[in-house]
Amino acid sequence: MQDKNNFQFFVNKVSKTFWMIIISITMLLIVGATTLVYLNKDNFISINHSNKINITPTQIQSIEQIGEWEFLSVYDEEILDTIRTGFFGDDELVRIYYGTLRLGVDMKDLKKHWLKQEGDSLIATLPAIKLLDEQFIDEARTLSFFESGTWNDQAREALYTRAFIQMKERCLNESNIEIAKQNARLQFHNLMRSMGFNNVAIRFEGEHKK
Repeated sequence: MQDKNNFQFFVNKVSKTFWMIIISITMLLIVGATTLVYLNKDNFISINHSNKINITPTQIQSIEQIGEWEFLSVYDEEILDTIRTGFFGDDELVRIYYGTLRLGVDMKDLKKHWLKQEGDSLIATLPAIKLLDEQFIDEARTLSFFESGTWNDQAREALYTRAFIQMKERCLNESNIEIAKQNARLQFHNLMRSMGFNNVAIRFEGEHKK
């Protein structure tokens, strides 16, 4: 009988201890949760969407260092002749000239602030399309188609100058310049996309804004 009473006392004591532990843990959790709520009452998470475009100075410099950028090559050939009238007859010189004219821009000609942001777009103002190389006649391929009499270097140089002028007038026209501009826009868009910029408007110096 005494053993039974002792066991009952032990069970009652353990039960009280167990419930005291549960109550203590619960109180600690409540206090901890209340403290966290109080400490973080002014904190919140916000997700904002920004249309700001960030292009780094390193990216701008890498574009500026491209140098000459060709957008169109135009092949041309000219046949020119000159006649010299003499007492005993006429002398004639006929020569064929070949040339390739390269149209594009020189990125060294970029003006300050050539790249700027307007809204969610980048606006790039490129140098005007121009002839990249004035030495476009292939002198190694130049040949005399017909030659009678004796001609000096001065006469040949005059014929070369005429060929030079005619090639420029024939190839450096509005149609070819516009084709070069279209190619420039396409290639520059591709370059900017590779850098992560999709909204890019391209202008050229000297043209009216559209």
